[in-house]
Amino acid sequence: MKICIFGAGAIGGLLAAKLARAGTDVSLIARGPHLEAIRTRGLELREEGGAFVSHPRAAADAAELGPQDYVIVTLKANAVPGAVPAMAPLLGPGTAVVMAVNGVPWWYFHGLEGPHRDRRIESVDPGGAQWTGIGPARVIGCVVYPAAEVVEPGVVALGEGDRFTLGEPDGSRSERVTRLSETLIAAGFKAPVRPRIRDEIWVKLWGNLSFNPISALTGATLEDICGDPGTRGVARAMMLEAQEIAQRLGVKFAIDVDRRIEGAAAVGAHKTSMLQDLERGRPMEIDALVGAVRELGAITGVPTPTIDTVHALVASLARNRLGKA
Repeated sequence: MKICIFGAGAIGGLLAAKLARAGTDVSLIARGPHLEAIRTRGLELREEGGAFVSHPRAAADAAELGPQDYVIVTLKANAVPGAVPAMAPLLGPGTAVVMAVNGVPWWYFHGLEGPHRDRRIESVDPGGAQWTGIGPARVIGCVVYPAAEVVEPGVVALGEGDRFTLGEPDGSRSERVTRLSETLIAAGFKAPVRPRIRDEIWVKLWGNLSFNPISALTGATLEDICGDPGTRGVARAMMLEAQEIAQRLGVKFAIDVDRRIEGAAAVGAHKTSMLQDLERGRPMEIDALVGAVRELGAITGVPTPTIDTVHALVASLARNRLGKA
């Protein structure tokens, strides 16, 4: 089995390090000092209880690696459409593409029963770049739970978490998703296969939609947002709007809004990825986490006044601080 991790950031590095240690034929697409460090010294993973160095193959050009059995995309959502042409050499006739990316996935309506079947989502896939360049039939859905960070070139530190929930868009327990799950489990991860992967996506999206932009606007941690009645109320209102959208699309939530908020509060003084990106001057995943939910609201006829307001504010922040929305 050949697996390529496209995007050697924190999550990509975590996956590659553990897969390589387990003996999987795994490679990484990386760039710059990170690529050079992996090539010369290997990839170090620091986690509770110790650290180890593995030696996955690393390349800047996918043409060096050729077709894969699986490509696991671990880029930020806003970077994926522009990277599709670079992925092409990795895609053979039977290659599965695992979208380990936050937010509303571009393939969301692929095969989904109902009036919106196979509809494309412009806010996360402008011009259909991923739909046509990757193809929804290749996709395995994935919800990423670990928190990790690249602390220096070639070194990834795992904060917490070890679960990558997988699922076929059609809900089947296919051979390809079963094999991938078994491979991830053998490498030390939890990798359950769920028949309703969109339900899982929404539970995580619930928090990303609300806590991420609020944290970017305020500089607050999860603990602060959930502990302050004002920001907690804004987050809750956003989540309720999103819940109505999701339920109209057939999603079933296993927990309620308040339990989801309490779960975020329990994480403590954690900075969201959007706040970290803002502080580092990097583009924020606004479209995938917030804009796409607004688009789904328009599609389903659900008003989203709170989401609209927060989206406008965080988009303005991005333009003024980063020069881009």
